[in-house]
Amino acid sequence: MKRREFFKSATAITASAAAATTLAAPALAQSQPKVSWRLASSFPKGLDTVYGGAETLAKYVSEATDGNFVIDVFAAGELVPPFEVVDPVSEGSIDMAHTVGYYFAGKDVAWAALSAIPFSLNARGMNAWYYYGGGLDITNAFFADYNIVGFPCGNTAAQMGGWFRKEINTVADLQGLKMRVGFAGTILTKLGVIPQSVPGGEIYNALEKGTIDAAEFVGPYDDEKLGLQKVAPYYYYPGWWEGGPTVHALINKDKFAGLPPAYQSILKTASQATSADMLAKYDYVNPPALKKLVAAGAQLRPFSPEIMEASFKASNEAYTEFEATSPAFKTIWESIKAFRKDHYLWNQVAELNYDAFLQAQQRNNAL
Repeated sequence: MKRREFFKSATAITASAAAATTLAAPALAQSQPKVSWRLASSFPKGLDTVYGGAETLAKYVSEATDGNFVIDVFAAGELVPPFEVVDPVSEGSIDMAHTVGYYFAGKDVAWAALSAIPFSLNARGMNAWYYYGGGLDITNAFFADYNIVGFPCGNTAAQMGGWFRKEINTVADLQGLKMRVGFAGTILTKLGVIPQSVPGGEIYNALEKGTIDAAEFVGPYDDEKLGLQKVAPYYYYPGWWEGGPTVHALINKDKFAGLPPAYQSILKTASQATSADMLAKYDYVNPPALKKLVAAGAQLRPFSPEIMEASFKASNEAYTEFEATSPAFKTIWESIKAFRKDHYLWNQVAELNYDAFLQAQQRNNAL
């Protein structure tokens, strides 16, 4: 190649490369714009694992976007009251929320079904239903009426049945019992319980004074901080009303649609990763917390078969009533029920027997 022709070619290549670089920079900037959102949590900072889920989500999103997509997390009450986060997200005055659906059952009982209702699925079952059983599509069709997009963003796994000042052995023992309880109060009223609304920080004093006779909170790790074993020593299990409570990231639908596709994908993936992280953390911190509680005087008690059977029956009666008044509940619950039947068919074959054997070894101090 002649020298003059060589330099012509080199100049052309250099110019092309420079042009490509010039075009690439704005394209990259457009795909990773600066976005700053506010998230309202329904949880206080004291519940560091479930509240921490929102901070974990924000961390994952920021890291995946080189700090260009920032989510500022506000604890319960800092932006809006904890049980009023849906409306501002729907209106767009807040970009998103981190919460549990059963807080909003007053709007439509379907809100409870998509998080946790008595004798629904466990944590793994809810996860499977959401991602492979059509749950995401069903619930987002429901959320659309609120101008919201939602993704599972945490799970505590099965919770405890709560703290009682006296032993509860029969359904008759529940008659007139004043209990601090959430959505399950709808079912427990059928068994004679008188549901009470008491903020978490006031449970100890209410139990100590006898204002209430029992209270459910979360599980060993969160409960241990309250010291309830001093005033209500009987610690019952399981919390049949919350077998696998799904925490949600609720996002204003218009704000979500305005994100670049890459950011939408990151937000969905980060929500799923947050769910796995929260469940893993609870599985890690609950065992030592339970041992501490027992050492401090907590007396573990299982709910009797009589109480479990009566609760199951009362729950099914309530669901028949709910299906008659809420088409959305009927759609969600029918889908979960269909999956639940096969989920527990499989669960009792391999997983249950494997765990049962090792649990026996644990009781025999063989592990």
